[in-house]
Amino acid sequence: MTSILRRNNVKISGTGERTIVFAHGFGCDQNMWRFVSPAFEDEFRTVLFDHVGAGGSDLAAYDTTKYSTLAGYADDLAEIGIELGLKDAVFVGHSVSSMIGVMASIKVPEMFESLVLVGPSARYLDEGEYIGGFSHAQIEELLESLADNHLGWSAAMAPAIMGNPDRPELGEELTNSFCRTDPDIAKAFARVTFMSDNRDDLSKVTARTLILQCREDIIASEQVGAYVQQHIPKSEMVILDATGHCPNLSAPNEVVAAIKAFV
Repeated sequence: MTSILRRNNVKISGTGERTIVFAHGFGCDQNMWRFVSPAFEDEFRTVLFDHVGAGGSDLAAYDTTKYSTLAGYADDLAEIGIELGLKDAVFVGHSVSSMIGVMASIKVPEMFESLVLVGPSARYLDEGEYIGGFSHAQIEELLESLADNHLGWSAAMAPAIMGNPDRPELGEELTNSFCRTDPDIAKAFARVTFMSDNRDDLSKVTARTLILQCREDIIASEQVGAYVQQHIPKSEMVILDATGHCPNLSAPNEVVAAIKAFV
């Protein structure tokens, strides 16, 4: 395995001629796709990886300057794609990885023929007439809380992000995932995530794009998803029969069906 693939703990399965790449969101790792990716192994070569700082990635590769913007993560994704010789592949990104995939697809247009963005947001902050869902004060409070008490923040926020209070085991899983993340890296990645602004990137996307949107998502509302869809040229949006921000865990069959209908 090359240093690039080791760095991001890349795992490859499946037997298909086309490739589908799955990217996880904040505070998670590739394990979050375990209910989704196996459904594609008969038709695709499946690629899963961990962002540097997450899961089984090489923590020694974490660089505060490189990863001070989402561009550092997009560069990693592009390097993985080049290393694997990806062309006309499918990219599936959850949450902040949606915009990481958007940036990588702009950087290397031939890499991805299709993008599937699960719970995307191009800008979390409200700004002028744009409604991202959070005020500057709310984001700063969230980031300060995370910095002051990583475990307490995780225990409080993860169940709210997950939604589905009738299935507390889902919130517990996300809490445990958040808690396994290095606190300093989590703090930095959270700031990068919530302060990012990728609105100008949307119009540059040339890949066919599917936005998968949940109901009652406190991180990325339907209004936010609709903004992404309206500004990516060849895009469509599907409202899943799911709630919360992590349908890859709470409603994997819905996610699989929507992706298969698209690709």
